[in-house]
Amino acid sequence: MKNVKIYTDGACSGNPGQGGWGGLILWNGHEHEIYGGEPDTTNNRMELMAALNALNTLKEPCLVDLYTDSTYVSKGISLWIKEWKENGWCTASRDSVKNRDLWKQLDIARLRHKVRWRWIKSHAGHIGNERADALARKGILIGCGGRI
Repeated sequence: MKNVKIYTDGACSGNPGQGGWGGLILWNGHEHEIYGGEPDTTNNRMELMAALNALNTLKEPCLVDLYTDSTYVSKGISLWIKEWKENGWCTASRDSVKNRDLWKQLDIARLRHKVRWRWIKSHAGHIGNERADALARKGILIGCGGRI
């Protein structure tokens, strides 16, 4: 099984507003960058899109260390999602889970891999995170779509 490192980030110009997501995928000395954007979205949706698209880019099951600076993503996938699913995609206060469509897709995408979710502090000089941030900002500029 390939051992892969992924750094993801989402960004928004306004919240809601024009959004972008980016991911840096590293394995065995290789790098692959992905990014995209949406015209009217939120920062949390872009954070989820970054992780989702990065995992879906992998062509075979991998051991993945996925680094995100989003506590929303890291806590959501590691702590909250089990309870949300048990509660019919409702929160503890019985509200509908925001971004349920993306959480469901991310839940499926992660099952194809063995993912270790790693939270890192944003804008703290971590090269992978800084590159993912730059890709997310590139996604804002190009609007909808755009992959390299």
